[in-house]
Amino acid sequence: MPETILAFDYGLRRIGIAVGQDITASASPVGVVTNSDGGIDHDRIRSIVDEWHPARLVVGMPMHADGSPGEMTTAVEAFIKELQRYELPVETIDERYSSIEAEEALKAARSEGTRGRIKKQDIDAAAAVFIAERYLAGR
Repeated sequence: MPETILAFDYGLRRIGIAVGQDITASASPVGVVTNSDGGIDHDRIRSIVDEWHPARLVVGMPMHADGSPGEMTTAVEAFIKELQRYELPVETIDERYSSIEAEEALKAARSEGTRGRIKKQDIDAAAAVFIAERYLAGR
């Protein structure tokens, strides 16, 4: 049976989200949710979970180039605990360079004339696509 996943690129201001499925091992950006002093927009995450009915959630785990935990690891681990409210399996995957790859891909599309101005939320959502596709490719 085909499996749908939601992937998250955690950030202190925004969390990028992508939906992917294992048949094609491809993903598409869903958008971003806010992460502010008032907390994470779980109402928006809940509506995305309800819309896509994922089998699991995948969170990019920040790592340094040498594979050691990144500065954001503690914050991401706290986010993973919060995701348990959706009663779905949560897995992590190394997200090294996903934001850089996303920004480069968006800039390439812009230089080819296939997209307009690049906003920070576009990069966050595209990074979630890279996280999803990396996870799906490793299955």
